[in-house]
Amino acid sequence: MIVTARLTFSAAHRLHNPNRDAEWNRRTYGKCDNPRGHGHNYALEVSVRGPIDPETGMVIDLKTLKDLMRERVIDRVDHTNLNEDVDFLRDVIPTAENLARAFWQQLAPAVSPGTLYEVALQETERNSVRYRGEDEAS
Repeated sequence: MIVTARLTFSAAHRLHNPNRDAEWNRRTYGKCDNPRGHGHNYALEVSVRGPIDPETGMVIDLKTLKDLMRERVIDRVDHTNLNEDVDFLRDVIPTAENLARAFWQQLAPAVSPGTLYEVALQETERNSVRYRGEDEAS
């Protein structure tokens, strides 16, 4: 069984690789390389997999999962500059892909009962990513 909780947050970021020159960054990230940054209203979905507990009828209490999402991710990223204000995103280019992976790393050790199955991050109505903690080589 897989259960999913969804929360939202707003944050600003700049897509920029400091190891590359300005032209490369402009070509690669376009307007997302704006030095002043830009913002998104994100939706974070976290899915947990496990057996249904016969006593509770749940894999994980959704309130517990949402509290965990708030504590480990949402309260730390909401209304921030992701490049500058979030300790676990230091030196990370805050693409949706990197954010989903970083959120996974914050959540996976704390999920119980069940195991973290998927982190999905919607950056815009048309753009989203899904991460399942696969090996980086996959």
